[in-house]
Amino acid sequence: MNQEDKRIKELLKEAMPPTSRELDRDLWPQMLRRLEQRQNAVPWFDWALLAALALWLCVSPGTIPVLLYHL
Repeated sequence: MNQEDKRIKELLKEAMPPTSRELDRDLWPQMLRRLEQRQNAVPWFDWALLAALALWLCVSPGTIPVLLYHL
């Protein structure tokens, strides 16, 4: 290993210090808080896609078997 390789190795060690394998804190209470804050609202584009699907099936009912085949 030449001097340049050793210098690169030293620079990499300085740039990326070793990490600990243990967590600094317990993450479960934070996760519970995030789950409580979560909203279960359905976005508007889901309703728009459902309406488009219903309209498509009303306009061309022959596509119902095709849709069921792909599900």
